[in-house]
Amino acid sequence: MAETDDGGGVPLPGGRWRLWEQFALRGPGFPADGVLRLAPAGLAEAADKFAGDDTAVLAPDDREWTDFAGLFAQAAVETAHHLQDIARTPAFREAVAWQNRPVLASGVAPFLAWTPTAAGRTSMPRQREELVAHYWQRFCVKNDTIGFFGPVGWGRWDLEGPGVAVDPGEGLIAATEVYFAGWAIDALAARIDADPALREWVAPRRVPFVRVSDAEVTVPGRPARSVGPEAAAVLGLCDGLRPVRDIRAALPGVDVPAVLADLVARRWVVWKLEVPAGAHPERALRAWLDGVGDAEARGRWLAALDTLERGRDRVRAAEGADDVVAALAELEGGFAALTETAAVREKSAGTAPCRAVVYADCRRAATVRAGRAVHEALAPLEPLLTSSGWLTARLADAVMAEARGVYERLAEDGPVDLASFWFACMPVLHGTARARADALQREFRDRWASVLAVPPGARRVHRSLADIAGPVAEHFGTGGGAPPGAGWTAARYVSPDVMVAATGVDAVERGDFELVLGELHLAANTLGASLFVHQHPDPGELVRLTGRDHPRPRLMPLLPKEHRSRLSARTRHALVRPDDYHVALVDLTSGAGRPRTVLSADVTVTERDGELVVVLPDGARFPAVDVFAHVLTTLAMDLFQILPEDGHTPRVTVDRLVVARETWRLPGPDLDFADEKDEARRFVRARRWRARHGLPRYVFVVLPTEPRPFYVDFDSPVYVNILAKAVRRMVRKEPDGRAVVTEMLPTPEQAWLVDDQGRSYTSELRFVAVEEEQG
Repeated sequence: MAETDDGGGVPLPGGRWRLWEQFALRGPGFPADGVLRLAPAGLAEAADKFAGDDTAVLAPDDREWTDFAGLFAQAAVETAHHLQDIARTPAFREAVAWQNRPVLASGVAPFLAWTPTAAGRTSMPRQREELVAHYWQRFCVKNDTIGFFGPVGWGRWDLEGPGVAVDPGEGLIAATEVYFAGWAIDALAARIDADPALREWVAPRRVPFVRVSDAEVTVPGRPARSVGPEAAAVLGLCDGLRPVRDIRAALPGVDVPAVLADLVARRWVVWKLEVPAGAHPERALRAWLDGVGDAEARGRWLAALDTLERGRDRVRAAEGADDVVAALAELEGGFAALTETAAVREKSAGTAPCRAVVYADCRRAATVRAGRAVHEALAPLEPLLTSSGWLTARLADAVMAEARGVYERLAEDGPVDLASFWFACMPVLHGTARARADALQREFRDRWASVLAVPPGARRVHRSLADIAGPVAEHFGTGGGAPPGAGWTAARYVSPDVMVAATGVDAVERGDFELVLGELHLAANTLGASLFVHQHPDPGELVRLTGRDHPRPRLMPLLPKEHRSRLSARTRHALVRPDDYHVALVDLTSGAGRPRTVLSADVTVTERDGELVVVLPDGARFPAVDVFAHVLTTLAMDLFQILPEDGHTPRVTVDRLVVARETWRLPGPDLDFADEKDEARRFVRARRWRARHGLPRYVFVVLPTEPRPFYVDFDSPVYVNILAKAVRRMVRKEPDGRAVVTEMLPTPEQAWLVDDQGRSYTSELRFVAVEEEQG
């Protein structure tokens, strides 16, 4: 069975873009209909009998209202029983154990010990109901990628197939791996580093932006400093490979530790045990320990690492919530004792999501094949990708225009090294570039407004590919003045999330389906993230696809190990080939011993054929824009918006592809039902409010005060309560904040992905689109 036409990917109609043969299958680990259990049958219809003016008083002595209030109270008790059944489920409890183990004892256990009654539904039981319901919606209808409750699935194209085909495999999970969080292994490394017996085995390294020339040291933005012969000799040997004992042997008569202490104080040298970033940091630490010549010290710390690895292995082998809780507690206790560090990091703006010592990622048993019908329905993706190329090219052009001015000023004083250039560009990258990106986004939306010509007040807008192809070419092609190419090497990639809205695979084969565009991740191959690569059955296949896209070496800036929610061990790009270059601008996180790793101070910036380029020590040359790749991608990732941020925007469909879902952006006071204290009245008022705005039954809500989007079913009182509480928090914390409400499409009833038991799951397909190289 042929998978593609020529083994060169799956082309889109315009010829500029093609899709990888591989795609990821993302979906939760619990069936989609699980959330429907929390919508009491008939209650919504009963509530809607009180339709009318939202300000009307619902009299407590009115017979109809009294009857409804009794029905509501009975439904609330039944829902509480359903939630207790959910909370008793071993898989649910295990998922919560991985997410937030203390909640099992503080919230779930007392909830299960409670006997639901109408009178007994006081404040605390209701909070626990909402706690379980909140986790449940995430586990059932959020296409997350984490653990067995959000396993990574895989699919590929089969253009001889008619629609989509599912091989459910056996069970839900094909494979599970438990990983150490990088910060946890760093904590053990810090303890090892503090052992005086091991200091001489640690290899010091020069800070990447420190330039050494003869007996002078230059740090960006400061005058050159002369150093004595001993300091120069020691500094010249600080390559991150030679341990201090070897440097001392090479420089007899020099007090190497004392010189190093001075160089560290000057911030020219780093002398500490560093573990390279990666999915398996413990392996790198073990390799370093194996090279230590002090048998006693080596054995002492290898035994400590063994203890942690045995604890991780027990976690991996645990089955069920109780075993997982016990294994995690034992591991964390051992970790805290060995490292003298808390086993769970506090949430903060500066920490990545992985706060525990270990985390789990899983591969889904089900696999998918996508055929002709899906490929044909994806044709409208091509003009969207074309416009994204316009956006990234313009962004790169704007940033590099300012960077050229920085270069020209520096070049007046002589040759320019990359470290000086990088630091001098900081006001551009973290200042004016943001303003330019915002202006580009506005221009981008204006151009798309001209393309789509959405009528005022419209709720459904249908266009054909033929309708928009010409205007897109005019506004975003050469007619729009866009420079050729996507702007920087990484921007050749765009990763669209696409959902299939169909009641089953047979419906797709009949043509009874739509595709729904979720997010369009600009300037990134998101399948290169570690969490995907290491859950692929053959990671080498992804590397080979990368090699086809990039037959020549790439220049890739090294990033910190983690940074807020955007960067962690799980999201770090892992599709790096041996012939790719790493440039350490500030952080050296790949390990000093990796070939083709260069320091920014050793790289020259110059101009060739009218373009800024960087020249590496071995003579390799790359466009200077690639040095800014991560900053540019960070700026670009949220720019793709084809509709304005109005109070209401319609669903826009091009042929069979929904390119924008219907969305409402509403100020907190507009959701006035949230302030109603009586649950039954709140439910009725919420349904009146929903009807007034024309919202569908199922939506996702984003609030500035909530960490992630959450699902709401307006037929379910418990989800209405969760929404109301979240709105009240927003109004208190951010009075000017807006609730962004987006229709859920596909709905829970349109879940075509099944397991071997026939249970249906929500899902999305994450594709990789790559722009063919220009010229």
